[in-house]
Amino acid sequence: MVDLAPWATPVLKRSIRHSLRSGLGGMWVRGSLPAGGAVLAPNHNSWWDGYVLRELAWWAGADFRVLMTARQLGRFPFLRRMGALEAGHVREAARSAREGAWVAVFPEGAVQPPGPLAELHPGAAWIARTAGVPLIPVALRVVMRGGQWPEAYLRIGKATTDLSAALAHELNLLDAELASSDPEQPLAGYLRVMRGRTSGTETVDWPARLLTLITGDR
Repeated sequence: MVDLAPWATPVLKRSIRHSLRSGLGGMWVRGSLPAGGAVLAPNHNSWWDGYVLRELAWWAGADFRVLMTARQLGRFPFLRRMGALEAGHVREAARSAREGAWVAVFPEGAVQPPGPLAELHPGAAWIARTAGVPLIPVALRVVMRGGQWPEAYLRIGKATTDLSAALAHELNLLDAELASSDPEQPLAGYLRVMRGRTSGTETVDWPARLLTLITGDR
């Protein structure tokens, strides 16, 4: 099929990356990324989750697919250019994983309130089993901490056949790390994938310096 708008794909990629860099304070990852085809199965608690996974794949140089509901894809059909597949197209997803792509499947099915996992759907495990690729649990939190902008953290688990237990385990570890860390510092042991927007607390801009000079406050 001839692409009638070849310019749209690079424009959309720049738009997504700009959204991430202007809307988040950064993005960090911990754990071993799959070297070939795999099904990534993250929890789903924020609007940012799909973009964060897409950025991780760009950073790693991995081919990428993500399952979306028919309603979402109907509203944003251009996201097919970024690897989006309709949720019912599981055979196409399995074929992509078999051919070496990362296929992201949100097993909770929809955005959930932060907290324990909702009941998981079987699609992620079915795709991994059908494609013969690893099923990877991914704990994902986009959280407000000590800065002005939310931060994204991903904890990549080991391949599993018990997704519910493995994903809950990784999510509990990530939540414990967030709860026990200095909120003004990135989590220890995590690699920065993306430098995001700088908080006002991290820089003293010229208006602040001028006001300090005028008032004499020290």
